[in-house]
Amino acid sequence: MRIAFFILGMLACLQLSAQEAHYATKRNLTYTTSTDAYAQARCKVDVYYPTDAKDCPVVVWFHGGGLTAGQKAIPAKLKEHGMAVVAVNYRLLPRVDINACLDDAAEAVAWTFKEIAKYGGSTRKIFLSGHSAGGYLITMLGLDKKWLNKYGIDADSIAGLIPFSGQMISHFAYRDMNGIGNLQPTIDEYAPLFHVRKDAPPLVLITGDREQELFGRYEENAYMWRMMKLTGHQETYLYEIGGYDHGAMAEPAFHILHQHVKKILGE
Repeated sequence: MRIAFFILGMLACLQLSAQEAHYATKRNLTYTTSTDAYAQARCKVDVYYPTDAKDCPVVVWFHGGGLTAGQKAIPAKLKEHGMAVVAVNYRLLPRVDINACLDDAAEAVAWTFKEIAKYGGSTRKIFLSGHSAGGYLITMLGLDKKWLNKYGIDADSIAGLIPFSGQMISHFAYRDMNGIGNLQPTIDEYAPLFHVRKDAPPLVLITGDREQELFGRYEENAYMWRMMKLTGHQETYLYEIGGYDHGAMAEPAFHILHQHVKKILGE
């Protein structure tokens, strides 16, 4: 009986401790060094963080919108989990080209590596994630090392890549700008699949139901999973969330994200 009361007391203390954790948000911090007016207006981040944490995990989150729309936001499912979250805005097509989108994403990640300690985050625990176009961007940054190299960051120092329904072939908005249709799949230097390598950070591929996803999005991710495995990459994982379409799959995917963050960090 005493043991039972002790356990209940411990659980109550842990719950109270979680409830008492305090979080703050810093909004519209500029991460770019560009003097371009559009970059100055668009290249900003919001940082959500536990105020009393030290060396906590970090998720850099990129919004979706087909590379042509969307706004940064801190996902509710990432709040109050003892981690810092950096939500990123980046310049959009067709006002800029695909190189500018990727360069902005890389500069935002580099800013996180250089600044996140101020918010209690650990540079050894930085995960990249995002939905749809955001998933595409983070996979490109993690596999094609040139984007982060420009800013003095080794892509292999990323703790994990967790794209939600990300494009693994060349992004459809980029293809559209070059007169290539949705049903003309292309794998060139702007495709994550072009850059498969065995020494990449852990890669967690999550999609919705293959029958409800966009234009073969599950199959793109399945092919990426297979090719990464064939290169010898041991930490590539593939999840299909049955019954959920492209937009709805994000909500249950956060559970997978949290589980893999814990797994990768050995928690």
